[in-house]
Amino acid sequence: MARETLEKLECKTVHYVSPSDKITVASIAFEIVPAYNINKFREPGVPFHPKEDKKIGVIFEMNGQRIYHAGDTDYIPEMADFSPGIDIALLPVSGTYVMTAPEAIEAAKVLNPKLVIPMHFGAIVGDRAMAEEFEKGVSFKVEIPSID
Repeated sequence: MARETLEKLECKTVHYVSPSDKITVASIAFEIVPAYNINKFREPGVPFHPKEDKKIGVIFEMNGQRIYHAGDTDYIPEMADFSPGIDIALLPVSGTYVMTAPEAIEAAKVLNPKLVIPMHFGAIVGDRAMAEEFEKGVSFKVEIPSID
């Protein structure tokens, strides 16, 4: 779906990536990491985001900071491999299709970032209360974005 959309936009340069890829664009290094569900299902045994679909999260470095954008994912075992060294983590907290606040709390503890930004709430599913529940459950600095 994203590929077809990008092709219609006639972008100058498009990089198609899969988990475990590493690319550099405009001197920014990107590590492509997996994003998938392990306990969120459309129907029994059929996850919303199956690992086989090769959906992604991204770790990149800018201004000396390693930033992890988790994408649409549950708390997955691979997250233990992203640490140490994540300075900023953007973690979904809305449940249904991605981590619940308690699952995101566990992911944050494994990632051990300096700052966490909860995301993916307030639009399709979830609300600010989920981000606030997340914030109460961690000892890290948390910035909850406005969804106005």
